[in-house]
Amino acid sequence: MKSKIGEIIDERGYKKKYVAEKMDITQSQLSNWISGRAYPPMDKAFKLAKVLDVKVDDLYEEN
Repeated sequence: MKSKIGEIIDERGYKKKYVAEKMDITQSQLSNWISGRAYPPMDKAFKLAKVLDVKVDDLYEEN
């Protein structure tokens, strides 16, 4: 799966630091989710989708 989190953050005009603070995670964790090195736990995925005003399905796309 390819992460679209970074694209969505950019489209919304948010700073990654702002999103990390809203999510109560480190910027490093967010960076790992964006790069695909790690995936958010389901509870965080739903919270992230809410913060970004998208559906959880929108956060990733199949390769």
